[in-house]
Amino acid sequence: MFGRQKEESATVVNLLANQVRRDISFGVLPPDTKLKIADLRDRYGGSAHSLREALRLLSNEGLVEASAQRGFRVSSATQDDQQDIIRLRREIETTGLRWAMEHGDLQWEGRIMASHHALKAITAQLQQDPTEFALDWDEANRQFHICLIEASRSPRLMEIQNSLFEQSRRFRLAALREDVLDFDHTLSLVDKLVAAILAKQQEEAVSLLQQLIIH
Repeated sequence: MFGRQKEESATVVNLLANQVRRDISFGVLPPDTKLKIADLRDRYGGSAHSLREALRLLSNEGLVEASAQRGFRVSSATQDDQQDIIRLRREIETTGLRWAMEHGDLQWEGRIMASHHALKAITAQLQQDPTEFALDWDEANRQFHICLIEASRSPRLMEIQNSLFEQSRRFRLAALREDVLDFDHTLSLVDKLVAAILAKQQEEAVSLLQQLIIH
């Protein structure tokens, strides 16, 4: 009985976190916005306790900042923040890719090919309807980057990578809204990266991944 209640509570917290995460990512909740629990309850529903837990989850991802004195607020999103995230992602993901290429097997390569295909397919749909497919496209990107390092045998590295990817979502979606993304160039990099991985060309793959993370 208590186990089921705990599971249901965790589900509610995750649902609330997803809603707040989406609104932060799309700029509905701008950077530095103070997140008052009463206002959030009016917007999203849920209990005060569940919302605090959801905000703590987002704080762990770097999307929300928590202060004992000032409560919660949306994290800043300056150009310096973006460059810092990019710099860290390049270090973490290229290290993960090196380790993955040392340990990866045919099944890993197959998952990369599948995620590559999914990313290309959703990108084509996105270009037809950016509003409808924005989050699906971002999730396909996330899955592709997860696949690249999942054979690294380092759960901690993967956890850091996922947190940084979540923190970078606002910048990707802002670039999408502003129509400044070069999809042809990005997909060309992805194609070359997958080909380098399958050809066991580690240094070439690492170089391509570094370029991809910038775009």
